[in-house]
Amino acid sequence: MTIIRLLISLSCASLLLATSGCSINPATGTPNLVLMSESAEIAKGKELHEKFLKTMPVYRDKALNAYVNEIGQLIAKHGHRPDLTYYFTIVDSPDINAFALPGGYIYINRGLLAYLNSEAQLAAVLAHEIGHVTARHMVRQDSARKGASALTVMTAITTANAVISDLSNMWGTAAVKGYGRDMELEADGFGAEYLFKSGYDPNAMVESISVLKDHEKFSRYRAKEEGRKVRSYHGVFASHPRNDERLKEVIAKAGTLPDNQTNITNETQFRQHTEGLIFGINFDPKFKAEKLKAEELSKGRYIHRKLGFSLMFPPHWQVQNTRKAIVAAPEQKSAQIKLTITRVKPNTAPGDYLRTVVVSKILTRSENFSQNGLVGHTGIVQDQQGQFSQRVAVIYQGSKAYLLVGSVNKAEENIDYDDLFLKTIKSFRPERSLPRARKSKKVHYVKANDKTRIEDLAKHIKLGRYTEQELRLMNNLYPRKQPKPGDWIKIIQ
Repeated sequence: MTIIRLLISLSCASLLLATSGCSINPATGTPNLVLMSESAEIAKGKELHEKFLKTMPVYRDKALNAYVNEIGQLIAKHGHRPDLTYYFTIVDSPDINAFALPGGYIYINRGLLAYLNSEAQLAAVLAHEIGHVTARHMVRQDSARKGASALTVMTAITTANAVISDLSNMWGTAAVKGYGRDMELEADGFGAEYLFKSGYDPNAMVESISVLKDHEKFSRYRAKEEGRKVRSYHGVFASHPRNDERLKEVIAKAGTLPDNQTNITNETQFRQHTEGLIFGINFDPKFKAEKLKAEELSKGRYIHRKLGFSLMFPPHWQVQNTRKAIVAAPEQKSAQIKLTITRVKPNTAPGDYLRTVVVSKILTRSENFSQNGLVGHTGIVQDQQGQFSQRVAVIYQGSKAYLLVGSVNKAEENIDYDDLFLKTIKSFRPERSLPRARKSKKVHYVKANDKTRIEDLAKHIKLGRYTEQELRLMNNLYPRKQPKPGDWIKIIQ
């Protein structure tokens, strides 16, 4: 046992007298000072996952999601935390990335899938992320950041030994500053072990890193050309080369498959499942609708992109969009706001228009207003007894007149309905319409022949200035290799 590990163990023993902050890491078998129990870790992961789904779109391909989940579950079953429930999600993003949240939540971007070339490489990426979860990297990193100084103080109190206190502080500092490359390397090692136990060649880990390193190399060149900062996978691979001796060592420890056992690569299955994969920006309307829906829910704002307007209904009111009107009401139907749309009558002011709507009723507190570059008019409709009946308003936007009517069916106590109605009216604003529909580009596979050259293909595929480099990267031919006759290669159409 090293002096640092001994000190951690002594510190944990001391802290256990006062807290529950130490546990045995399920992957490493060594004690860790952590400030989060497994149940809290799972709850935190669930919380972050739910927030994430509100801000990022999920790739809506059931077959591909099921495929990724099947591979992920196989790898996870051979990990150090097989009893944990794992969730695998494809993020509808063209960025080259994959990541993990605490508690078993694994994500891989659609963009990364386009650059992998086999099921084994996909399994390696997922195994790496599972390694982060099994080793509780995020929990350890969070605890190290919060607990480094606390460890120093607690050790000094419980041991009354300044030397151990200083060494503990060194451990705390190293833990905080070293949780980059070391953790990535540890995840590679665990991932390689899980690959081996699942029947995949552990060297698929090196293959997947090679894919990422090639893309990073190209990204550096492109960023320099365009005068911007390069973005890399996980942000740490600049110090994680594919020929790193430490990387070779941790992968070698995973084991070597027997000569009579065929390594699982499943290139055919991977090709079949990624045929038709969206490449680059996703312009598919159904995916765009999902993203817009997520935006609306996250902001609490109802957005009608087709007509180009938005507004805020009262919190927790349910909205129905019918052919003739948009109606919002609370669950108990105590009140409602109804929005209808007509055309503006020529030379008719908003106030005059509104009075034609309530011609047989009394309109009081009538006033003009303007907001967000639009003009309108609002007032209160009273019944025959002079009591509040409705809050009405009309807002002009171009050739359209938006009529909003707020009505109370059965008033509840302590609710100012007119205030609710006015807030909705005042929240009305124009929104930009969706851009004209564009066709998404997709990944397709073709067989190379003896005349196939990447530079020739690039002339017929429009991916911008760097088409040739992109084709080489996604076919593992970067920077200057050519496909062999009979090879399946990806093209983008």
